[in-house]
Amino acid sequence: MNKYEEGTRKVEINMRLSEFEVPPIQDVLVVGKKAPIGPEAARRMVDVLSPEQYDIIRIDHPFIEAVIIRKALCRIISPDKILKLIIEESEKIMDEDMLIKMQMDISLNISKVVDL
Repeated sequence: MNKYEEGTRKVEINMRLSEFEVPPIQDVLVVGKKAPIGPEAARRMVDVLSPEQYDIIRIDHPFIEAVIIRKALCRIISPDKILKLIIEESEKIMDEDMLIKMQMDISLNISKVVDL
């Protein structure tokens, strides 16, 4: 066997299985302008499974049409700040045909000094 002969080809497959979540979007759903389902259809789906838990925010962006966000997140951080962060990270990986599901873990660290 000389060094130019073809070797074997292998493919590594990694699988991640998890239980189906209700609602299926977790905290945030970023909707591309040409995504398979639009923001209104996504909101109806979420409202059936978790009524009154999500807001839809339409945005002016080259390829993102809307962000559907869990209302509880906007009670912790202002909607403007959280939306800016969501868009900034989403536009790095998505295009107009995609729906991006996002999970956000927010931790508040509070430190106070009190008189003794």
